[in-house]
Amino acid sequence: MHAFSHGSSPTALAVPPALFLPVVESGFPRQLHPYWPRLQENTRTWLLEKRLMPADLVEEYADGLCYTDLMAGYYIGAPDEVLQAIADYSAWFFVWDDRHDRDVVHRRANAWRKLRFRLHAALDAPRDHLHHQDPLVAGLADTVVRLFSFLGENWNTRFARHFHAVIEAYDREFRNRISGTVPTVPEYLELRRLTFAHRIWTDLLEPSAECELPESVRRHPAFRRAALLSQEFAAWYNDLCSLPKEIAGDEVHNLGISLIHHEGLTLEEAVVELRRRVEECVKQFLDAEKDVLRLAAHLADGTVRGKETSIAVTACLGNMRNWFSSVYWFHHESGRYMVDSWDDRSTPPYVNNEAAGEK
Repeated sequence: MHAFSHGSSPTALAVPPALFLPVVESGFPRQLHPYWPRLQENTRTWLLEKRLMPADLVEEYADGLCYTDLMAGYYIGAPDEVLQAIADYSAWFFVWDDRHDRDVVHRRANAWRKLRFRLHAALDAPRDHLHHQDPLVAGLADTVVRLFSFLGENWNTRFARHFHAVIEAYDREFRNRISGTVPTVPEYLELRRLTFAHRIWTDLLEPSAECELPESVRRHPAFRRAALLSQEFAAWYNDLCSLPKEIAGDEVHNLGISLIHHEGLTLEEAVVELRRRVEECVKQFLDAEKDVLRLAAHLADGTVRGKETSIAVTACLGNMRNWFSSVYWFHHESGRYMVDSWDDRSTPPYVNNEAAGEK
């Protein structure tokens, strides 16, 4: 059991000085959805049933990877069935990321191309792919069918459009890694917003709040800024924490790597710059948060719809805030980033090698 309210206290963790963010620890109290214990158990079972990880790896690593902790700390207030679908989708996303990595390492261009096209097809017609022979394709189809059951067709279309873009961004990463191309800082920032799936995690705030937000709200500068900052923090803090893992694995996609390669920074200077950007995200979010609260107050115009939208916006904003603490502690609790404990710093021990095409 790894969630902080069930035995492990964040304050007991020794966060390395380079990764220690006092502003997050003091200003963003950590929360956990009360469904978490069942969520962890059900996602573990789902990974087995969908053959995304073999039983021995699920038994040894699934809980320690803390994938459910991450989602249970983010989508507070979500109905249990919504949180379960999101957590399973998130676990699938991590497994997919690992498959992508192994396809790169073994230079399996044909395998990656087939998977890419199959994922696009499963996203367009998920019910037709529920029993696909590739567990990754079937797993995506299962989560998409469930996610599409919560809100309307417009939300479903938007989610699919956003995830199609993520799949294509992963293809750009594949080609960059095969060719050894390190993107420039501007190129990387644009690509990272897609591969981290900024829009996906923001979209999922809506079923968690049980409300599809009007386009005027989603596109409002204050709402968009707060959402982007919460995601930028997560992506860049991930880069900061995963820099040793990705250097060991000959990765080319990390803000620190782009800064070193294109801006001439040393590793130490890149770490300082990453920290600066991460801390600036927190500072700017606190300002944006005030603007979104004003927007929510304005939306409460005396109508039933206005009140519902105002409540939903406030709930979404609260969960944007939760993303800071959830992401922060996830990186210090999850076995995904404990590179120094691996036998091979470039090969995660929790990877499903058989599903990844390795025997």
